[in-house]
Amino acid sequence: GYDFIHSPERLTTPLIMKDGRQVPASWDEALDLVANKLMEIKTQHGPDALAGISCARSINEDSYNMQKLFRAVIGTNNIDHCARTCHAPTVAGLAMAFGSGAMTNSFADFEKAKLIFVIGSNTTEAHPVAGAYIKRAVLQGAELIVCDPRFNGIAEHAHLYVPIKVGSDVAFINGLMHVIIKEGLHDRDYIANCTTGFEALKAKVAEYPPERAAAIAGISPEMLIDTARRLARVKPAMLVYTLGITEHTCGVNNVLSTANLQMLLGNVGFECGGVNPLRGQNNVQGACDMGALPNVFTGYQKVTDPAAREKFQKAWGVEKLPDQVGLMIPGMFEGIEKGTIKGLWVFGENLANTEPDIRHVEHCLEKVDFLVCNDIFNTETTRFADVVFPAAAWSEDDGTFTNSERRVNRVRKAVEAPGEAKPNWWVFREIAKRLGQEWASASGQEIWDNEVSELAPALKGIKYRRLENDGLQWPCPSEDHPGTVCMHTGGKFTCGLGVFNPVDWTPPAEVPDAEYPLVLSTGRRLYHYRTRTQTGRCEGLNDLLGEETADISFADASAIGVADGEKVRVSSRRGQVVVKARVTRQVPQGLVWMAFHFREGNANWLTNPVYDPISQTAEYKACAVRLEKA
Repeated sequence: GYDFIHSPERLTTPLIMKDGRQVPASWDEALDLVANKLMEIKTQHGPDALAGISCARSINEDSYNMQKLFRAVIGTNNIDHCARTCHAPTVAGLAMAFGSGAMTNSFADFEKAKLIFVIGSNTTEAHPVAGAYIKRAVLQGAELIVCDPRFNGIAEHAHLYVPIKVGSDVAFINGLMHVIIKEGLHDRDYIANCTTGFEALKAKVAEYPPERAAAIAGISPEMLIDTARRLARVKPAMLVYTLGITEHTCGVNNVLSTANLQMLLGNVGFECGGVNPLRGQNNVQGACDMGALPNVFTGYQKVTDPAAREKFQKAWGVEKLPDQVGLMIPGMFEGIEKGTIKGLWVFGENLANTEPDIRHVEHCLEKVDFLVCNDIFNTETTRFADVVFPAAAWSEDDGTFTNSERRVNRVRKAVEAPGEAKPNWWVFREIAKRLGQEWASASGQEIWDNEVSELAPALKGIKYRRLENDGLQWPCPSEDHPGTVCMHTGGKFTCGLGVFNPVDWTPPAEVPDAEYPLVLSTGRRLYHYRTRTQTGRCEGLNDLLGEETADISFADASAIGVADGEKVRVSSRRGQVVVKARVTRQVPQGLVWMAFHFREGNANWLTNPVYDPISQTAEYKACAVRLEKA
């Protein structure tokens, strides 16, 4: 699915909104307009009246320059990116438990593993390459346990499939830990030497005996006990999760639970063990590493730390950097609604399709005083923009990506960008220049070698000349360091001792009732990617999957008198869509499952804009809906 690069629909020239329509403009005209408008808003309303959203699909160097522009030039920490919608709970939760919010192990471990516990992940569709590694491990004798509300693709290969209810993860995992501790199956030496907080965890999980935990999870106590014993039987065991864990109002607590479980079993810090979140996009890890987050500079150095600010002030040649944590994406929309956010810059994100409650998002995009977009195509979001910059895509610029396993890899320019499209880092550099700052770095390599790897201690040893083969995994603190394949080895966590964080189960914010008796959960399908900005322009993929469906059980289909392929209306408190029913044994009674790849039938017309209190990640995985034959 890479032929989108040569699509005739690519943006090739800057666009400016004039008299209600976007018309072509020169680069100077578009850049001058943006620079002048940003300065006008900053002067009249202050720097915090501006906000930016970076891109997890583009190279590290682009995200680095965007966050640098907002912090060093505009003077605000209002910078975020789409980790907010997927793996922000991972960053927060694993940092609390381990001191580092990243995948602990490597993909190479998957094939060598003896036991893999997959929870909240449709791996074979959402991460098909990683899914292939897991399937090969099973063929070579590894035991596979899959825990998910749906009998998804990876579950077909499992030795044990555990069909827990949507939103019951904390109760389920607390129940597992209750059994493990009660039966003496925990790793006492590891807990004593490598962790802290065990007694508090033990007291909390004592409140979740198998009968209670299993009732919340919708499974039998015997199945819960069997799962706990299987997990304790093999050491080390790998735990793998994705958005089924994170996209909840309790997403951070879910992540903490996975960390608690693996530390309890003594599985962290070993090859073929650890906690392994699979990132939602190719460079979500990299965009986080670059500091495209409201609370940290490049390399996760806190904006509230005076020493970190002094370091970046000196490096960037500015007298003062903002010292308050900026707005996350939900806060940006709230600010637009209140009138405190006057300008928004969206780089490579199609917010009008990916955020929960699309109607509200479109209202905000229409309301904001000034909207700038960088993109490679016109999207549902760019149509609201006052200025659209045509961007270079993957294969049209030199840079780096950082994948889920913390591996920094080179991205090499193979073809020229179409028309007048430019690299995104160049656009941010040009705006900085017009606002009074001259940035020396004039290529991806200069940005990385001279700035990124010099400012982030974990990236210090990673230089372009060392990335000619398979790349390097951070932490890589010096140029003679081979990179880190497995984190937290020898019982030495990034934060010192691993920290147990006892957490309680809380239900989803919206549960079924008489008016909306079913649960909607959302995710991805194999043949398309996110909002189809790219895959929708790839020959053949639309033939494989040409429209959205509502996946429902045979029982629920029978209850409303609908057959496979017939139209159904799915309604929530926020809207309704009409799509074809896909009647399948993958989905249990009471659950409707949909994706968000197609504008018509997009699940995000229905999803609930409620958020995890720590990460502000939306609860895409659970809301109440009604199902009717259309």
